[in-house]
Amino acid sequence: MLNTIEHGQPGQNPPLLIVHGLFGSGRNWGVIAKRLSDRGLVLAPDMRNHGDSLKDDDHSYPALAGDLAEVIEHYGGPADVVGHSMGGKAAMVLALTRPELVRRLVVADIAPVAYSHDQARFIEAMRGVDLSRVFKRSDAAAQLAETVPEKTLQSFFTQSLDVTEKQWKLNLDVLDDQMDKIVGFPEIEGSFEGPALFLSGGKSDYVLPEYRDRIRALFPHARFAKLPDAGHWLHAEEPRAFEQSVRAFLEMDL
Repeated sequence: MLNTIEHGQPGQNPPLLIVHGLFGSGRNWGVIAKRLSDRGLVLAPDMRNHGDSLKDDDHSYPALAGDLAEVIEHYGGPADVVGHSMGGKAAMVLALTRPELVRRLVVADIAPVAYSHDQARFIEAMRGVDLSRVFKRSDAAAQLAETVPEKTLQSFFTQSLDVTEKQWKLNLDVLDDQMDKIVGFPEIEGSFEGPALFLSGGKSDYVLPEYRDRIRALFPHARFAKLPDAGHWLHAEEPRAFEQSVRAFLEMDL
C-alpha cells in the first residue's frame, strides 16, 4: 500500500483522501490536511514513484487509481477525494472506475484531457544537481536556480530530496519515460454520478472553458469554481481560500 500520512481521527464524516501532483508528496499537504482534520480523518499518501511509496515502471492513471482504491479500502471506504494536477487525474480515474469508493470529488486545476505542458525539463534540472555537493536543501536549490529560476519551484522540488542519502525520492527515470501518460488522460467509458467540484486557479490555463463539455460528459453533476488570485498551484498560493472552498463543498447539502 502507498505510504500514507494520517491527520486527525476517524469521525462521523468519511475519510478525506488528498492526492498530490507530479513531483510532490503527501507531506506537501500538511498544513491544509491538519486544518481539515477537524472534521475527521485526513489521509495524504505518497503516490507511486514519489516519496516513500513503491517504485514501479507503470505510472499510468489506471495503476495510480488502483493504488488509491487500495488505500480507501484499507481504511474502510468510501472516502471524499481531493486531487491536484496529476493527483486530480488519478482521482478522476478512481471515481470513474470505482465510483463506490468515492463520496464527493474535488479536482484541483486539471481537466480530463491531454495537455502539451511537458514537465521533462524539470526532470533534467533535478538530474543535473550534483548531489555529492549537497549537504542541505539550500545547496540543491542553489544548483537548481541555474535552470529553474522560480524560487517556489526550487523549494518544492527540494522537499523530495533525501539529503542524508543524497538521492531524490522521485523515480525520475520512470517519470520521464511515462511523461506522455502523465500529461495525457486514458479513454474511459461511463461517468461518475456523484458530486464533483472542479476548482481552478483564475490565473491558470489548465481548465479552459472549452473543456467543460468533456468534464460534464464524465461528471454530469460537476460544479465549477475559481480562486481568482491563484495559478496552477492554487493550494500553495491561496491555502486558506482553497481550504474554505473544499470544506464548503464537502459540507454542503446536495
